[in-house]
Amino acid sequence: MSIILRLDRVMADRKMSLNELSEKVGITKANMSNIKNGKISAIRFSTLDAICKTLECQPGDILEYNKEE
Repeated sequence: MSIILRLDRVMADRKMSLNELSEKVGITKANMSNIKNGKISAIRFSTLDAICKTLECQPGDILEYNKEE
């Protein structure tokens, strides 16, 4: 896939645990873990919005496009 999730990097920069982020965003730890580890094929804008609000970041901070050759 051409989209790479960098959520783990932003979480580390903010010193926020998976448990804390999942609680503040309002989704299960299992779902947040899937997002963090890139095991998803889609994400709801409402979830992305909540993650960005919680981490005080932009979507581009956690989503990266990698052009496949």
